[in-house]
Amino acid sequence: MRGLREVAAPFVALGPSGVAVRTRLKQLTACDVAVLRQVGVHLGTLASRDLTARCRDGLGHDAEAWAARKRALTPLSSARWAGAITKASHDQWALARRGARAHIQSLEAGVRTLRHRLSLPVGEKGSKGAPGGYRSRREWHAKTRRLHVLEDRLARARADWAAGRVRVVRGGKRLARARHHLSAAGLTEARWRERWQAARWFVQADGESGKRFGNETIRISPSGEVSVRLPAPLTHLANAPHGRYVLTGRIRFAHRWQEWADRVAANRAVAYRIHHDTTRGRWYVTASWQKPATPTLPLTAALTEGVIGVDINADHLAAWRLDTHGNPVGHPRRFSYDLTGPTDHRDAQIRHALTRLLHWATSCGVKAIAVEHLDFTAEKTREKHGSRKRFRHLVSGMPTGRLRARLTSVADQTGITVIAVDPAYTSKWGAQHWQKPLTSTTRRTTRHDAASIAIGRRAQGFPIRRRTAPPRTHQSDGCGHRTAQTGPDTPGREGPRPRIPGPRTRSVPPDTERTRATRTPNTVRDVRSEQEWVQDPLLLTD
Repeated sequence: MRGLREVAAPFVALGPSGVAVRTRLKQLTACDVAVLRQVGVHLGTLASRDLTARCRDGLGHDAEAWAARKRALTPLSSARWAGAITKASHDQWALARRGARAHIQSLEAGVRTLRHRLSLPVGEKGSKGAPGGYRSRREWHAKTRRLHVLEDRLARARADWAAGRVRVVRGGKRLARARHHLSAAGLTEARWRERWQAARWFVQADGESGKRFGNETIRISPSGEVSVRLPAPLTHLANAPHGRYVLTGRIRFAHRWQEWADRVAANRAVAYRIHHDTTRGRWYVTASWQKPATPTLPLTAALTEGVIGVDINADHLAAWRLDTHGNPVGHPRRFSYDLTGPTDHRDAQIRHALTRLLHWATSCGVKAIAVEHLDFTAEKTREKHGSRKRFRHLVSGMPTGRLRARLTSVADQTGITVIAVDPAYTSKWGAQHWQKPLTSTTRRTTRHDAASIAIGRRAQGFPIRRRTAPPRTHQSDGCGHRTAQTGPDTPGREGPRPRIPGPRTRSVPPDTERTRATRTPNTVRDVRSEQEWVQDPLLLTD
């Protein structure tokens, strides 16, 4: 038996720190579209140059280098456009830096696994704690070559990390690679070129508190009028004072409209981004702003009305409601989603499933939802799961990070607290202790349903198993109540036990005195043992 790892304590997940809403730019004229394209192309070119300079600086970048880059961009755009471009370049470099670190960790995990398995004899079986050797000499030789390849990649990645070098593609690496296999991507060269250019445009501006409507570069009034401050070389296209261009159409945010209008009316900072969807041929504007952190409820206060345990799977959410004592209430619920197709479709599926989950939680009156704090960073490596390609695709396709972020964001608006628990052994112990007892002729409890109960009970601080072990002193309740669901002072925690007639001992059957005189022995006994012995009188003779 291998030792079980320590289970971390549950904690309340933090709420969202920002808000982003999007709407469509409608009723645009041909002149509006032409101006937006020219602004995007011009600023996109400047953003590409600035990103190149930022990557060239590497770890030697400092405040003086940042100021020099901004001064170089200001005559070609404006001070505010230059600030937005340099900040976006720095954020993109930092994101690429974090991606490089994650890539190094993945390579280290693969090298570590290969070295361990190659050190074992061929054909040696593994245990639950570690994998065994390879099955044949042919596979051992192939994995030896792969080890050299990974070690070479790891050496290059570590050298790039130490030097501060990152590799960034403006427009996306996936779209750039699609240029070499257009037929497989379902694109023509002209179509690909259109998407590539639109992805490299730059029309976004950070907000400024105290300025009119919260943004001096891209300004949206409470009435929905959109105006853009043109860069210096394009000021001849302005149709409003101070080098501004006012779009013909009006916008309205369908979601969080009142919250956005309050910020704009108070001249609080709001950032905007205008982008073009080449697939649909539409223009969109996204508004984003920071919000103060929502004060989190204590764990005990969030669990006063029970909890809903949620098990995240590749195609559905398995949920079950638990009362305050950790007992499952009602029937399990399943919220399915389809993660095939484009990114927008997958994101919509996740939002729809979470919306139904929160509606059910609101109707039940539950104020807490428990989910697993999953992290598959070390579980996706090819070396750990070998030829189990289907399982690796399944793990990689589970949207754990996006689903958790979406859940905390939406739950914050409904007043529901999200509790994160350690995922260790929830599926295994849930199936062991809850799947069979909750399965009946009318309900089939799945392994995922049982895991949702285990997740909810762990969030409540209860053990996953249905009953604790009896006291060691004796097999009664002398050391306290044995059930983990309720306390000793809870009314109705345990009903009266049925009365069994007769003395409470295993050695004497019930109603012994009444049946002793009438019952017939079932065994043959010795006749001499039933005869009474009487001593004969002594014969006195002479």
